[in-house]
Amino acid sequence: MASFSERTAILVDGGFYRLQAKKLFGDKTPEERADELFSYCIRHLNKGSDEEASLYRIFYYDCPPSTKVVFNPITKRQVNLAQSDQYRWMSAFFDALVKKRKVALRRGEELSSGGEYTLRPGVLKDLCAGRRTVESLTDRDIRLTITQKGVDMRIGLDIASLAERDLVTQIILISGDSDFVPAANMLVDVVSISYLIRCGTRYPQA
Repeated sequence: MASFSERTAILVDGGFYRLQAKKLFGDKTPEERADELFSYCIRHLNKGSDEEASLYRIFYYDCPPSTKVVFNPITKRQVNLAQSDQYRWMSAFFDALVKKRKVALRRGEELSSGGEYTLRPGVLKDLCAGRRTVESLTDRDIRLTITQKGVDMRIGLDIASLAERDLVTQIILISGDSDFVPAANMLVDVVSISYLIRCGTRYPQA
């Protein structure tokens, strides 16, 4: 029987994970993405090794899919996001996640003033340089920008709560936000925050 060296909580910034996972592992169904995320987290427990850790819980932080109606400047039409493929995908993904053992979903909120289409990086530069014309723009040149709030705050509160209540001895934080570094340094004598995974550089092969 394994002698667990650590009680571990894994905190996942969902927006960051989904973006990096899509870049690295490609498109997947909601169920496949949920399985991938769970397997990736479990892999950090060093299963089968002398340093195997026990899992306290996986906390997943993300904003619910938007239900706004937004204007698409290319098609000149209103788009009901509640009827979009992205809304259906995210809803199914959340459903699949919460069915996983020891996974807790922490929901942020959508910024009320957010929700608009913006030009993708490089497109505006091409327009200003005369390499593109406004007439040449298509749906592929714009992206929907949804700003979320409350996710970072919930992550910070959970880190403090887990440490203060002595629920875990190790926290693994999967996030692209280095703002958590000062908080992690302040808690170093209370709990081990062993990873701050940024920019996708530490993702193993799925």
